[in-house]
Amino acid sequence: MQRFSGRTVIVTGAASGIGRAAALRFAAEGAAVLAADRSEAVEATVAAIREEGGTASAHRGDAADESFVRGLVEAAASTHGALHATFANAGISGGIDRLWDVSVAEWQEVLRVNLVGVFLAIRESARVMMAARTPGAIVATASVAGLRSGAGGLPYSASKAGVINLVQTAANQLAGTGIRVNAVLPGLTETGMTAGMFEAARARGSGHKLGQLNPLKRYAVPEEVAAVAVFLASEESSYVNGQALAVDGGLSSSHPTVPGKFI
Repeated sequence: MQRFSGRTVIVTGAASGIGRAAALRFAAEGAAVLAADRSEAVEATVAAIREEGGTASAHRGDAADESFVRGLVEAAASTHGALHATFANAGISGGIDRLWDVSVAEWQEVLRVNLVGVFLAIRESARVMMAARTPGAIVATASVAGLRSGAGGLPYSASKAGVINLVQTAANQLAGTGIRVNAVLPGLTETGMTAGMFEAARARGSGHKLGQLNPLKRYAVPEEVAAVAVFLASEESSYVNGQALAVDGGLSSSHPTVPGKFI
């Protein structure tokens, strides 16, 4: 399937995890991919794409830096003629400190990367798409942690709640432009961000319990989340806008229960 043949796509946080999986998927479906990350490992993502005959370029920088993001979207337009989709995926976890242990500096840094970064990606991508009169799609990575407590630390959860509201608000402010804005909300997924959790569980012999709280009774791999992000960026989701789509094995579909019991 070549859903992105002739199209240009930006992926931030493309060095690993969901971002890397999405960059590979976009390229496999024909997109020219601008892979962005502050880690030098983004070069490996681009190399993997090129080895498979795809088109990609690496861009090292901070996804929450205004000048970097602006330059990134302008590079997409100037090099490839247009920007058709952006996957604003870059993010950090910020740890799981308790309320009284979280510093203002930690709080600000998590919101800077996770929320300001997505804001910049939406604003700058929309600006370039509107100038070129190019209908487009912008997808952000939020999290089920943005829906309610229990899936992440304080600053992380707050930042992801902000992303959910941001895509809803942006979708409405971009009414009439042909630009869609949606979010994908991963549940527990094995990535570099969650590596410590997975390693600790496996070390104490409870790795088999990872993901046990959702109806599928398992965790996700990056490719599963990336597939949904790619769908939201494609024309197959042409009537999906302003939505926050959970990819969590059904975790967010229920209040806490004991299987088979309702009281």
